[in-house]
Amino acid sequence: MKPHTLTAFDRDLEAIRLALLTMGGKVEAAMMDASRALESRDIELAQRVIEGDRAIDTAEEEINTHVVRVLALRQPQADDLRSAVAVMKMAGELERLGDYAKNMAKRVAVLAQAHVIEGAAGALRRQARLVGQMLKDMLDAYARMDVDLARDVISRDVEVDDMTNALFREFITHMMEDPRNITACLHYVFIAKNIERMGDLVTHGAEHVIFVAEGRHAESREKGLSTATISTPDA
Repeated sequence: MKPHTLTAFDRDLEAIRLALLTMGGKVEAAMMDASRALESRDIELAQRVIEGDRAIDTAEEEINTHVVRVLALRQPQADDLRSAVAVMKMAGELERLGDYAKNMAKRVAVLAQAHVIEGAAGALRRQARLVGQMLKDMLDAYARMDVDLARDVISRDVEVDDMTNALFREFITHMMEDPRNITACLHYVFIAKNIERMGDLVTHGAEHVIFVAEGRHAESREKGLSTATISTPDA
């Protein structure tokens, strides 16, 4: 009876793991589509991202329900309990990533009518692409329990922070140079900050991978300068 219980639990964990990876794929696609819609001013693509967020929310709900059921039925030991709890945390972070992608998509319709800031949307898409690659690698690290890859993902978050700071300075400069730029640049500032937060969430996911694999929390990570410390460019 005991081997059967262990085998059933392993099957449960595998199903949950695959569900999380599938959810992560949906989130990655939403991030990339939202940034592409922003750059091309594609309102229809942005709307599809907005509508697709419900599927991401549903995926989180289903994963959490499955984990709670497994915890109640299987009563896992320490290692498996750690894995199950980490999945719930990662699902919550993926759901928030989906929300940020949706919020980016919601700004497309406004920015499509706003004053054009040359190169701004392209720069934000590059920032989102960096975070998207981090997300892909984090999911790969989770699938393989690859702690080296997880640590590499964590190390890349400082690049996202630095890119955010550079974008903030650029947008502030645009606003000071021409008041017509203010509306668009304010939206771009919020988007850049949200993408930075996406990087933080992906980093947390990588930290969960290390915790599951090694049973201890990841080391303290380097952070870029806070946007709160950015000085106003000289006029």
